[in-house]
Amino acid sequence: MLNVDLHCHSNVSDGTLTPMAVAARAKANGVDMWALTDHDEIDGIAEARAAAAALDLPYVAGVEISITWANHTIHIVGLQIDETNPQLVQGLAATRGGRERRAHEMAAQLATVGIPDAFEGALKHVGNPDLISRTHFARYLVEIGRCADTSEVFRNYLTEGNPGYVPHRWASLAQSVQWIRDAGGIAVVAHPGRYKLSDLAFDAFFSEFKQLGGAAIEVMTGSHTPDQYDYYAKVASRYGFLASRGSDFHSPAESRVDLGALPPLPDSVTPVWHNW
Repeated sequence: MLNVDLHCHSNVSDGTLTPMAVAARAKANGVDMWALTDHDEIDGIAEARAAAAALDLPYVAGVEISITWANHTIHIVGLQIDETNPQLVQGLAATRGGRERRAHEMAAQLATVGIPDAFEGALKHVGNPDLISRTHFARYLVEIGRCADTSEVFRNYLTEGNPGYVPHRWASLAQSVQWIRDAGGIAVVAHPGRYKLSDLAFDAFFSEFKQLGGAAIEVMTGSHTPDQYDYYAKVASRYGFLASRGSDFHSPAESRVDLGALPPLPDSVTPVWHNW
């Protein structure tokens, strides 16, 4: 089976490497088909596509859209998109709006627990100020020695019930799927195992996603544990979804799984790339 990696990030959103460097790492790691899927941002696609072409690496244009569903933040990946599509461009611009205000609120909360100047500190780790996120705050907390690594940060800060957590209202599920489909793309639920939804809520979510035209879910992802691989393969089969595979790579120092290092998809599912 092809070594396909259809989910990773560059410093255009919350990764640490440039799109060109991510392409080079994917090629060096034996990836046969690659997509850069930055959060709510498509500005890295041109560089990624050119770098992939220079490396003779088949490239898929992608994006990862933040949505709010039933008060939960969920991510929807769009693959095979036309990044010039006006509906997608305008939708992503609207989704990015409000991040700076949220970041100031996060910094204010952190200041109350003895971490001053967190906004300015997080900015040092931001490649694109429009996309300042929890990850950038986490890197700052590691930098100042508050936590040993970003995993410890998210256990103690920036998550629901902990200092620095500020919810944000993102796009709706219907909007994200429509933007992706308007751009000629395929909508994929990113790392479903990360979301704290009941079985009943998951059934409602997957059913709505399918009704709206969603086509696939990530089965093999760096955000899943090995026992979740088989579970979400069965979910894909149950709902008739195609299956995707992506490392969710952000940084050589932070990511659980490197580009191209996931096991192959199980034979029981149909890969999202099966007819590309």
